[in-house]
Amino acid sequence: MSEKSRFHFTGICGTAMGSVAAAMKQRGFVVTGSDANVYPPMSDFLRDQGIPIAEGYNENNIPADADVVIIGNAISRGNPEAEAALDRKLLYHSLPEVMKEYFLRGKRNFIVSGTHGKTTTSSMLAWLLENAGKNPGFMIGGLPKNLGRGARFTESEFTVLEGDEYDTAFFDKRSKFLHYLPECVVINNIEFDHADIYASLDEIKLTFRRLLNIVPRTGMAFINGDDPNCLEVAANAPCPVTTVGFSADCALRIENINYDEHRSSFTLGGIPCSVRMTGEFNVRNAAMAAAAATFAGLSPGEILAGLESFEGVARRQELRGEVNGIKVIDDFAHHPTAIRLAVQSLRQRHPGSRLWILFEPRSNTTRRAVFQNELAEALSLADVSLVAPIPDLHKIPENDRLDPDKLGADINRHGGSGQCMPDLESIVATVKAQARPGDVVAVLSNGGFGGIHSKLLAALA
Repeated sequence: MSEKSRFHFTGICGTAMGSVAAAMKQRGFVVTGSDANVYPPMSDFLRDQGIPIAEGYNENNIPADADVVIIGNAISRGNPEAEAALDRKLLYHSLPEVMKEYFLRGKRNFIVSGTHGKTTTSSMLAWLLENAGKNPGFMIGGLPKNLGRGARFTESEFTVLEGDEYDTAFFDKRSKFLHYLPECVVINNIEFDHADIYASLDEIKLTFRRLLNIVPRTGMAFINGDDPNCLEVAANAPCPVTTVGFSADCALRIENINYDEHRSSFTLGGIPCSVRMTGEFNVRNAAMAAAAATFAGLSPGEILAGLESFEGVARRQELRGEVNGIKVIDDFAHHPTAIRLAVQSLRQRHPGSRLWILFEPRSNTTRRAVFQNELAEALSLADVSLVAPIPDLHKIPENDRLDPDKLGADINRHGGSGQCMPDLESIVATVKAQARPGDVVAVLSNGGFGGIHSKLLAALA
């Protein structure tokens, strides 16, 4: 690819696409781009870099002299620019392929993977390296508060990547993380997810086996030693494997755990650690980040200092405001396990508070019937659960759709207090009418949820 100099990014305004496009521009390449959704902050960031962006997709957006078209993961057949790239027989690549050739080859790449906790763990690891003066590159699917952005590429030997098992592009159905040239892999946990592209848990296990299959003999895989699926996937791995977890069988054991309202402390292999977050899953995330940082060569002192100063990730149990003694918290959830873990952590952080969960089933998995019962069980753990209307339900095959009415009934059957609501306004009205001082209202979604946070705070005021 090295002799190519002119790159056009179709779908440039995604966090990863925009960050790579800017990094290519900084290295002297000619970069153009287009997107259907051109809005700040990414649009401003790209224009500040001197990258022209076309709004909307059109075959004429691809310059006549373009050497390579980078086609984003959200682009499918029928997109005018994808069709033009095929018709004109242009060289086209996925984003992970470009990252591999221009930013990852020859580096020490640390890939954080798993169904849950990827964003927090990769943010922690990137911050541990940054705080220790290593200036790592990183690509994270969220906004780490310490780092101020989700992605950057540096000349450092280290790169931290949130490793997604989702597919790469319409023309490459392998998981993105298989392109990332891993030296070190973290597998937090493995569950069934992404029901739009995986038919079974076995298919997901297969892609994680393929990931471990490309870790070199000098590398390392840190896996959750308490998760049977992780143990099964790593059973015959050709690379070194270290199990991390609470059980006595784990090579690197988490012990002496202590929680208070604002932090969790523990020892990892006998070394004291502390993080300003609550919940068992955040202890696991911190332990994985610490283990990987140790492999990178950081000292116990550097790791402790980094964990202590880690400020978290935007949209991960983030307090958006408190009105009349009622707290509104933003959290990210795309799976029943994520809901269950969020409830557990919120209970630890706000003992004695009545807990509301406002859930938007928005991911390709939670809009499907596959987790009908598991969602009900998870939501029943809150004191009150209100479920939003399911966006774009018509895009899911009819016999495969989550049944919202049944979900509400099942939450109650499991001992909770649940209801599926007709619209956003009725959710806000219900909270306004029934919430009382001391309540915690947690908004769980993997999208914007119609800006419900500010609407709630305004209504409660």
